[in-house]
Amino acid sequence: MAETEDAARERRLHLLIARLPTRMGGWIEWLRAPSHVWARVPAGLLLIAGGFLAILPVFGLWMLPLGVVLLAEDIPWLRRLTGRLLAWIEHRHPKWLDTRRQETMQPE
Repeated sequence: MAETEDAARERRLHLLIARLPTRMGGWIEWLRAPSHVWARVPAGLLLIAGGFLAILPVFGLWMLPLGVVLLAEDIPWLRRLTGRLLAWIEHRHPKWLDTRRQETMQPE
């Protein structure tokens, strides 16, 4: 049976979240809970703003997509857009969704 768009998006998001450090992954999962909309929207907006401040030492471009994904939980058209983007990533860069950690190169 074919996977629905929402189920496929959730699966892909869980694969990406699994690649994050444990602490950050737990924080993202907590924010994604439906009852935490009061924290998710401000966190998403702050992460997007921090992404635009990437020239400063603490901030970085990594904050921008994370903020968009958090906002997409509450904005339907953004949810569809991130779902398509995750499908594209899975098709073009399957290693990005691989939960197995890349092994370090062995010395010669």
